[in-house]
Amino acid sequence: MPLARTHSIALVGVNGHVVEVEADIANGLVGMILVGLPDTALREARDRIRAAIVNSGEQWPQRKITVGLSPASLPKRGSWFDLAIAIGILAAAGKVPRASAAGVMFFGELGLDGQLRPVRGVLPAVAAAVDAGFGKVMVAEPNAPEAILVPGVRVIAASSLAGAVDWLRGTPGLHDGPPAAEFDGGRDLPQDRAGDGPRVTVGAAGLPGRDDRDGATSPDLAELLGQSTARRAAEVCAAGGHHLSLLGPPGAGKTMLAERIPTILPRLDTAAALEVTAIHSVAGALPPQVPLLTDPPFLAPHHTATKAAIIGGGSGIILPGSASLAHRGVLFLDEAPEFAEDVLDALRQPLESGEVVVARLGVIARFPARFTLVLAANPCPCARMAGPAEGCRCSPAARRRYLGGSGIVTAVREWAPQLGQLRRSRSWEPEGSSWQTSVPAPAV
Repeated sequence: MPLARTHSIALVGVNGHVVEVEADIANGLVGMILVGLPDTALREARDRIRAAIVNSGEQWPQRKITVGLSPASLPKRGSWFDLAIAIGILAAAGKVPRASAAGVMFFGELGLDGQLRPVRGVLPAVAAAVDAGFGKVMVAEPNAPEAILVPGVRVIAASSLAGAVDWLRGTPGLHDGPPAAEFDGGRDLPQDRAGDGPRVTVGAAGLPGRDDRDGATSPDLAELLGQSTARRAAEVCAAGGHHLSLLGPPGAGKTMLAERIPTILPRLDTAAALEVTAIHSVAGALPPQVPLLTDPPFLAPHHTATKAAIIGGGSGIILPGSASLAHRGVLFLDEAPEFAEDVLDALRQPLESGEVVVARLGVIARFPARFTLVLAANPCPCARMAGPAEGCRCSPAARRRYLGGSGIVTAVREWAPQLGQLRRSRSWEPEGSSWQTSVPAPAV
């Protein structure tokens, strides 16, 4: 029967849904039809897959090929269905044993030369495959360190379509190139996963921070001289998970203090590390050669960031925003009064529920977003301290408009009665060269 089935995963947010790929070869006009709500990138897979199969030394069936992605009601986006479709076509043509492809989950994008390229979101996809009862997954070789973080699964890392086909035929190494390698998830972990590797943090742009192996010094709260009250506030913020508002002139150390709050937070446990890594994997923000993030992330988006950049979204694939990328870490909004009011208002729901819900036509994506919010602002629009010596001529009304017009006062004062965490936050204002408490702690 010229019909074969393979399986892959469609990600909606960080949740995976099993997709059955059916390939049917029948008599008719030579061509390939792809059905099942594919997007533009997936429709283009027809040409990529044909070139990859031919350039891998296999024969393309000169018949009518119909590929169906089930469930048909679920939108399929991206290019990581390439490997599953190619194996399905070869299995339907009798070039690959159907039995060997059964029970294997396939992830990977194919190049025109047959090379298997890495894709984003492998960690949550492999976890979804294990939950669905699959014991084997085949991924691109660069995705293997991320895939083997999930226990209870056999990971096959292939570098090309030819290597993947050789493994399915039981003849690894038959073609030129490295053969597919096999790993046990949860056992053959990379060195960094075992806890004796470098401490790697994620910075504002989703890039890795300083690596201890490079001899660079990581940020340390001890580098902040003076400001004993502000340092005490940062310690209370880190210890209790409280939100923090910093108010002071430029050069007072607001940003330096906020950047060092994640360094005094404890390292993430295994469950939290996998959760944070899954979010960054979906966003494509995992640092190179770092399959698992064990330090709390620190995100500092620019004040011109849009609501979609902070909360998440996208016209095609729904990606997490800064609020979700800061999950289990710190979200730092510098120059908070410059952020748009709707951006600050959009943070209410993540602070209350601990997750972001992005609704699109036919798709609802949920991203976890439990973070510590740190706000920083200047005392007035001119960013100068009050007094004629500093040259500030802002009126009290201008200062109130500056701090309240963009929603910063609403964020601090109106959210506090609703949230237990934010109710215990404090705002720190400068008095000369020192810092003092401006909002007293509530009575216990």
